Amino acid sequence: MRAVITGCVAIAGLASCATTEKPKTDRLPNIVLINMDDMGYGDVSLNGATGFTTPNIDKMAGEGIVFTHFYSPQAVCSASRAGLLTGCYPNRVGFHGALDHSATIGINPDEQTIPELLKEKGYATAAFGKWHLGHREKFLPLQHGFDEFFGIPYSNDMWPNHPVNKNYYPPLPLFEGNEVIQENPDQSQFTQNFTKRTIDFIQKNKENPFFVYLAHPMPHVPLFVSDMFKGKSEQGLFGDVIMEIDWSIGQINKTLEQLNLAENTLVIVISDNGPWMTYGNHAGSSGGLREGKGTTFEGGQRVPCVMKWKGVTPEGAVCNYLTSGIDILPTIATLAESPMPEKKIDGVNLSQLIQGDFSTNPRTSFLYYYRRNNLEAVRKGDWKLVFEHHGRTYENNIPGRDGQPGKTPENALIEKGLYDLRCDPGERYNVMEFYPEKLAELEALAEEARKDLGDDLTNSEGTGRRQPGRVEE
Repeated sequence: MRAVITGCVAIAGLASCATTEKPKTDRLPNIVLINMDDMGYGDVSLNGATGFTTPNIDKMAGEGIVFTHFYSPQAVCSASRAGLLTGCYPNRVGFHGALDHSATIGINPDEQTIPELLKEKGYATAAFGKWHLGHREKFLPLQHGFDEFFGIPYSNDMWPNHPVNKNYYPPLPLFEGNEVIQENPDQSQFTQNFTKRTIDFIQKNKENPFFVYLAHPMPHVPLFVSDMFKGKSEQGLFGDVIMEIDWSIGQINKTLEQLNLAENTLVIVISDNGPWMTYGNHAGSSGGLREGKGTTFEGGQRVPCVMKWKGVTPEGAVCNYLTSGIDILPTIATLAESPMPEKKIDGVNLSQLIQGDFSTNPRTSFLYYYRRNNLEAVRKGDWKLVFEHHGRTYENNIPGRDGQPGKTPENALIEKGLYDLRCDPGERYNVMEFYPEKLAELEALAEEARKDLGDDLTNSEGTGRRQPGRVEE
């Protein structure tokens, strides 16, 4: 795992972090947003992965910026994606948890998403891969600003072969636009097919500004990989899957170079949450961070993040500022010269960082909500306060193997603790009794958050939450 330091620096021998001027062009920048599913902080070579390599992500890191303190909006699928596309904490827009085939909610049509903002600026927009923000027609991507959608409506394990809930789920549908075109598609071809559609879309729209959202269903279980990558890694099927995803990223960047689009395209690589560690050798690594998916410890929400825009991002930069998936919308809106959403959002604009100006940190705090509306932790600067709650823990439990989950407690007591993430990123040392002033400062931050977004742990209602979209059964 990389050393965690304050501020943003350039890797020795490479470009300094002085502001890089945006290329002079009359055209708005293209955006390629690549979101992995359950990829942990430690699942890339640059963060110490072993048993497989990620040369294309590493190449992006050498040509762009690595964000070491980048947080998913929440530690689980649907909520995280809602935050990403709306620029809000998920509970602000009525989301928590992971939606399945029985869900009757989705993104409210009153919310403005990234593609909706970009459509107003003349962008072509597409979503490929996993959606997971409502499978009813009114909630599908075409109703939320995307021109094209090819993918699955929820997680790839929500199918009849689920290892625990066998036959609970109906056949997994594959969508083209609003129509189901296949049931239980060959998942070994997911990465290949979604990559191909992404490249086709880029080629088709090379003369126009475009936004493509590639949400890989992998490495979420069940793991599948094409014949091209079977046995490629030294870490079994999981490593093979990561290497194929890395190949996908390389193919997309190669296409941008071949079409002379790299100097006008921002490529963002992130993950929706940390690794689902109950699956053992079919799960990833949090890279030394504590816990994983479904927890508000660092391993649940701190995820890999690399951004590259040739000629704009300083090469080889490492940024240790606090950033999040909820910041993607205001950042893209700024770069695309689009007005911000009319309703309140929680994200901040990171465009100055992308362009190499590290003089100030746009984000100073972060709220860790989970379950229905539990404020389980808050962070300000390098300090994080975890509140007492009951939740998931992977610690001291035997994980599963080969696609079968282990038994993971979901209601364990998590004690209150104060952590200095600058010198304790693994959250091993509770220093609450030694820093009463920091404790008071973070408790005050939490109290302000409760007034706005509420908190079920303290029976606080809040006044700032909005309703999701709903369908009547």
